[in-house]
Amino acid sequence: MYNILLIEDDDRLATVIKRGLEESGYQLTVAYDGNLGERLAFQEKYDVIITDIILPKINGLDLCKHIKQQKPEVPVLMLTALGTTDDKVEGFDAGADDYLVKPFDFRELEVRVRALAKRQQPVSRSEIGGVLLIADLVMNTHTKNVHRNGKEITLTPKEFKLLEYMMRNRDRVLSRSEISEKVWETTFDTGTNFIDVYINYLRKKIDRDYDIKLIHTKPGMGFIFREEK
Repeated sequence: MYNILLIEDDDRLATVIKRGLEESGYQLTVAYDGNLGERLAFQEKYDVIITDIILPKINGLDLCKHIKQQKPEVPVLMLTALGTTDDKVEGFDAGADDYLVKPFDFRELEVRVRALAKRQQPVSRSEIGGVLLIADLVMNTHTKNVHRNGKEITLTPKEFKLLEYMMRNRDRVLSRSEISEKVWETTFDTGTNFIDVYINYLRKKIDRDYDIKLIHTKPGMGFIFREEK
C-alpha cells in the first residue's frame, strides 16, 4: 500500500481526492496548509506528496523546495490552476516531479500518482559516486555537481535530470516525446514548447561560452548530445 500526503486547502477537492485514492488502495494523509504539510512531510515517510501551489502559510513552490532539500528522493506532484508554460517551468524549477492543471480527470491523477510511486527504488551501489564525462563536461551524479572546463555550472533539479539523460544517451537522437516520458515521466501536449524551453536553458549554461557545442537540434526529429563545432 502506497502512503500519500495530500496538501490541499480546498476541503471539497481534498475530500474527493482522498476518497478516490483510498478506494484505489492508497493510504492518504491530508494537510490543509503549507505549515502542517511541511511538518508531516519531514516527520513521516511518504511514497508521493501531492500539493497545491496556492496554500495558506507556505505556498506550494516554497514547500516543494523545502521538501526536496531534505528529502530529494520523494516525488512531488503539483496541482494548480496555473497552467501556462512559465508556471510549469517555475513549478519544475522548485523541484516538482510532475504537474497537473486543474480541473483534471481523476483517472489522470491516479495514473500519475501510480507512476511516481513506482519510481521509489533504491539507488544501486554502482551508481553512487558515478561520474559522467563528455568532452570537458563533467557530471557527478552523486554530489550533483557539474563542471565544464573546470567552471562550475549551477543547474535546477530538472535541468540536471535532463542533462544526465542526454549524457547517458550521447550520440543518439532523442525525440521530444522520449524526453518528456523519460525525464518528466509524463506526456506533454504536442503543442507545448516546454521541452524546447529547457533545452535552451541548458544550451545557455553549458554551450554558449564554448566553441565545442554539445547539444544539437535535429529538425523534425529532436535533439542529440555530442561534441561538434
